[in-house]
Amino acid sequence: MTPVKNLRRIPLSFVAPLDAREDRARAAHPFDPVLAAVVVALIGFGVVMVYSASAVQATVQHHDPQFFLKRQAAYAAVALVTLFGVSRLDYHRLYKLTYPLLVSVGLLLVACVVGFGHTGGGATRWLAFGPVHVQPAELAKLALVIWLAYSLAKKAEQVKSFTVGFLPHLLVAGLFMLLCLKQPDFGSAVVLLLLTFTLLFVAGAKVGYLLGASILGSVLGAAAIRFSGYRYERYLAWLNMDQHRQDVAYQAFQSVISFGSGGAFGVGLGHGLQTLYLPEAHTDFVAAIIGEELGFLGVASLCCVYLTLVVRGVRAALRAPDDYGTYLAFGIAAMFGVQALWNLSVALALVPTKGLTLPFVSFGGSSLVVCAAGAGILLNVSRQAEAPRDETPTPAPSQVEPVPELPSAYDMPPSAPEPEGS
Repeated sequence: MTPVKNLRRIPLSFVAPLDAREDRARAAHPFDPVLAAVVVALIGFGVVMVYSASAVQATVQHHDPQFFLKRQAAYAAVALVTLFGVSRLDYHRLYKLTYPLLVSVGLLLVACVVGFGHTGGGATRWLAFGPVHVQPAELAKLALVIWLAYSLAKKAEQVKSFTVGFLPHLLVAGLFMLLCLKQPDFGSAVVLLLLTFTLLFVAGAKVGYLLGASILGSVLGAAAIRFSGYRYERYLAWLNMDQHRQDVAYQAFQSVISFGSGGAFGVGLGHGLQTLYLPEAHTDFVAAIIGEELGFLGVASLCCVYLTLVVRGVRAALRAPDDYGTYLAFGIAAMFGVQALWNLSVALALVPTKGLTLPFVSFGGSSLVVCAAGAGILLNVSRQAEAPRDETPTPAPSQVEPVPELPSAYDMPPSAPEPEGS
């Protein structure tokens, strides 16, 4: 990443990052087709798996086996429109929306906490706008990435400063995390912290500051678990899953059984039986149904798809024409990777149960549309990518005039004989 040159002092006003300049010629380039294909494939796969995982519950609760399928198909249609619509919006224009988006999402999080939220599963994470339910924590992840990219690109070399480049970003992320914890939503709070650390590291913040903040965050996270009754109960149940498989650890235990039942190749799409026992299998634990119906091969293939998504996002970041695009792409790629890894780890009972969706696959409109918007930004960054920096164009052959051939000794005219007696 090349540093910003010719820095000039500017007031802390609402301006674009110094190196962020809209380039209409680059904006007309085609986007990364592999990245687009991966995202569209995940959205389509999610619709199929939501139907497979939810048909039993939809029949019992709503007397319509396609109840959740219809909604997820509608969310997928909106997500596809969002994906390709955002991909055509030059990402340099996002800086004008940075603070309005950040403040709006913050107000939505506050509304959830102060009593306007819709409660489900013991948490108040949704706001109801008529028939539409919005989860502000999903919006907060993308809003925080956009603000961090804007702020870090604007501050440039000042990122190495504690008071200017490190502390303000940690405070804003900490405020969002606190609002998530009040819902409560511990998983989203952890994702926000990881995204902040990732972008600060990419931007060049001092490693000592990051290590110190990581230690502090670990201590506060452990305290949040230990002194919260239900979190500590979940943690103990996760450590002793056999003893709690009929109560607190029931969902995690059934999820592990799903993976074990699938074997190497699975029992077949739509033939899984764990949908009878695993609660809310179409939301946070849809990976368990994938493991049962498509087996180890299906889960491994899904992991490869997510890895491809992250790699193509990092590729777009490394080829971005400015620091603003680099931070945007890195942050969004990290958002997809962290959330997918965390969801799969929960489904496999590698970590205690936390409510995080599987990007593009789990049921839910907020997560799907926000992920599609993030992927659209990634596509636009890839559209404006520069050539790889290790590839230098082959120089054109130089136009050098040919050197005339000197005559050989055999071509020289014979010299006149010297006169006698000289």
